[in-house]
This record gives sequence, structure tokens and C-alpha cells, in this order.
Amino acid sequence: FGHVKTHSHAEDELFKTLFSGYNKWSRPVPNISDVVIVKFGLSIAQLIDVDEKNQMMTTNVWLKQEWNDYKLRWRPSDYDNVTSIRVPSELIWVPDIVLYNADGEFAVTHMTKAHLFHTGKVRWVPPAIYKSSCSIDVTFFPFDQQNCKMKFGSWTYDKAKIDLERIENTVDLNNYWESGEWAIINAVGTYNTKKYDCCHEIYPDITYFFIIRRLPLFYTINLIIPCLLISCLTVLVFYLPSDCGEKITLCISVLLSLTVFLLLITEIIPSTSLVIPLIGEYLLFTMIFVTLSIVITVFVLNVHHRSPSTHKMPRWVHSVFLDLIPRWLFMRRPAPDGRRRRLLLLQQEIAAERRQIQIAGYESSHCISTSYTWMREGSLKKLKNPERSSYEDLELGTLTSYFSFRPPSPRPPESSPPMQQKKSQNCQDLQDGVAGLTRQPTAARLNSTQKPSKGDSSVSESPFILSPSVMRALQGVHYIADHLRAEDIDFSVKEDWKYVAMVIDRIFLWMFIIVCLLGTIGLFLPPWLAGMI
Repeated sequence: FGHVKTHSHAEDELFKTLFSGYNKWSRPVPNISDVVIVKFGLSIAQLIDVDEKNQMMTTNVWLKQEWNDYKLRWRPSDYDNVTSIRVPSELIWVPDIVLYNADGEFAVTHMTKAHLFHTGKVRWVPPAIYKSSCSIDVTFFPFDQQNCKMKFGSWTYDKAKIDLERIENTVDLNNYWESGEWAIINAVGTYNTKKYDCCHEIYPDITYFFIIRRLPLFYTINLIIPCLLISCLTVLVFYLPSDCGEKITLCISVLLSLTVFLLLITEIIPSTSLVIPLIGEYLLFTMIFVTLSIVITVFVLNVHHRSPSTHKMPRWVHSVFLDLIPRWLFMRRPAPDGRRRRLLLLQQEIAAERRQIQIAGYESSHCISTSYTWMREGSLKKLKNPERSSYEDLELGTLTSYFSFRPPSPRPPESSPPMQQKKSQNCQDLQDGVAGLTRQPTAARLNSTQKPSKGDSSVSESPFILSPSVMRALQGVHYIADHLRAEDIDFSVKEDWKYVAMVIDRIFLWMFIIVCLLGTIGLFLPPWLAGMI
């Protein structure tokens, strides 16, 4: 049994033989002019984080390295057919390959064991967690795609001492653990040589380019959709009626909400002045429009509350905002209200009755009764028609309550035709004062009726005489009717100003709808054309 060697004893002897005179500080080449060929590959296990603010990418990778060491060869037959062994990497020569663009540790920190083969080939696959600097382009955030690189090469040996070869053209993704925020689209390695300013030698390197794309679902749900909804609220500002008094409140609320979202974005995106993210431009653009909407709303409210006592509507405003633009915007103004229509109908009825009185040529004895009957009929019409206006109340009912009529005196048999003509004129004047109140002042007409006609000196004064209280009542009713007509004209002008404000609101409503649509298209179209959506 003493001559039989077990497998473990064979490895022990192999270790003693290989490392008895081994020097790990010298390059494993027989001649000093020979070049050590190091085959290099990269396998990524996890994309831990991409810090946009600090522009740094954290990865968990495995560094695949293979080279030949002529001092570590043996014949397997001499050592119980042992073809390979694992040895601590601290005992052998290893290439000083580092990450050039590391943000922290440049070299491998965990020195795992190396795998030695009897042919002299050494395979070493140490794991490492690297923080590499990465230039982040947030133009299409959150639909952005980044191109981060990891540059590996020997720090001290130039190309004449150590040269690099790629094991694979791409990064090994077989052991990759998918990230919830980023997806690796492509990862390609390229071989490069560069002459630095510090040295005359040429140094080789292998650079891996990671093309990673952000998964936008989280930002779409929590950032973009609320942003778009708040932006759409700006449109409702111009649909909100001015009389409600909440237009300015809604504008300021939307502005504050957009400001909060802008503060959230500034915490996410990197603090750089090189480029502004697309969503930041959209929010800034919307914020400017919301600010403009506040200014426009103040102007619209100013127009809405104008009156004839403060402003006079120019002709071009009347023609443009009351006739021209409403047709373009398919706006139809409601017909005049029932109050104004009833007033017009009442005036037409009064004019028709006037003509009937003139044609009939009633006697003066029938004048008072006719007027009284006419006023009574008007009151009955009002009772049958409850929707009669306040003008009819004043011009009919009020007169009826104010007048104290005396029974008419019997007509003298010796009345001459001129007296009859005079009485007809008195009747017509009374109808004018009671019904229309649209001709000369009532007092002047009544005073004129008391004077005798020219050329008729024998005729005495008219038996129909109104008392001073009746005259004052007629004047008062005439004044009230004129005042109500003036109020109706003022009301009509105020309604015109309100309609102008409504037209301005409608113009900016369509403008903001178009702007919101164009802004939304502008947010999604560039990344879609770039193939990032």
C-alpha cells in the first residue's frame, strides 16, 4: 500500500512541485519579448441600479479570464491522471485588468480560486460589483434608452506585454436576473487600442456597450397620466361659467398641481443643464399656458362684468364677437327673452287700438268710458296671461288704480263740428297718455287740450278736465315706464358683454384643446419615431 498513491496525495505532490520555485511577480512567458495573450469575457448577473442623478450604473458581473502559464504544466500520468486543480489566485500570476471608468473599486476585490489545467491554461472567473460612470441622456424620459459602457484593460502592461482577445463578441446573459426598471436591449464588446498622453506605448482594451431601455409602466401610471389629466383640467377653466366665481381658483389649483409634479421630476432626473427631458418641457409648456389662462380669465371676467355705465362697446367688437366669430364656432345665441317679446307685442296692440280709435271717431262722451274700458281689458288680459311683463303692470294696472274718473257731462245739443273735432282730439290725447306714453309729455298735451281752437272764439272750454293729481299720476307712470325701458336697454348691453366674454372663453377653449392634443402628441411622437416605445 505504500507504493499506491491516492488522488489527494497526487494533488499534494502536484502543488509542491508546481509552486516550489514559482514566482508570481513575473510574466508567464519563456522569453521577455513574448506577449501574454489574455482571453477576456464578461457575464452579467444583475443590473442592480442606474442612478440618473449621479450618472452611475451598478452591475453584478463575472469576469472571464484565460491565459497560458508555461510554469504551471504537468503530465497527468505522473500524478494519478490529475488533469486540473483549483488554486488560490493569490499564489499565481494574474493580469491586472481593471475597469477604467469605475466609480469606486477599479479592480476585483474578491480573489476567488483559479482553475489550472495540465496544459498550462489558467481560467479565472472572479465576481465583482462595479459602479461605472455612465452618461445619462434624459431627453425622452421616461421613454429613454441609455448607452452605458464598461472599459476593461491592463493598467500597467502595454500591448507588447499583454494583449487582449474576446472570448465572445457579446456579453453573456445566460445568468442574467431581469431588472424591474431596465431591460438590456444589446450588449456588445469591441476591441480597441489607444495611446495615452502619459506614455509612448499602446494599450489595448475591451469595451462593452450596454444598450438599456427604461420600462416606462411605473412612470406612465404615476407620472404621465396624472400629468395629462391635470393638464386637461386647464381646458375646463374656459368652460366654467364666469358667474360661478371659481375660474381663478381652478386655474391656481391646476398651477399648484403642475408645480408639485415638476418638483417630483427634478428629484428623478439628473441635475444637468445639457438637456431638458421631454416631459419637463411638456410640464413647463403647460405651466406657461396655465399662467396665461389666469391672465386670460382675469380679462374675461373683466369683460363679463362690464356695463353701459363703465364701458361703451365698440362697433368692431359687436360685429366680430357677436356676429362673425360665433358663426365660425357654431355658437347660437338664444332668442330675446319673453319679457322683451311681450313688451313689443304690447306696443303693437296699443298702436293698433290707437288707429281704431282714430278711425271710429268716437264722441267725447264716449272718450272716458273707452279709455276706462281699454284699461280694464288690458287688466283682464294680464289676468288671463300671467306671463305679462312688468311694463304692462305699470302702464295698465297702475293707471287704473291712479285714475279717478268722473262721469262724462252730457254733450250739449248745440255743439258745433269744431267742438266735436276738439273732443276727438282730447280722446286721442288721453289714449296717448294712457296707452303708449310715447309721444309728447303728458302735461303738455293735456294743457293744449284746454285751449280753444283758433277761429272758434264762441266755443267754450272742453268739459273734459283732468285733475292735477291725475296729471301727476300720468307723469309718474310715464317716468317709471321710461326708467324701465332704460333698464331694459342697459340689461341688453350687459347681456351683450356677457356674450362677448363667453365667445372669448370659447375661443381659448378650442385653443387649449388643440394645444393639449399637440402637447400629448409631441410627448409621445419623438420616442415613438426613435423606436423607444
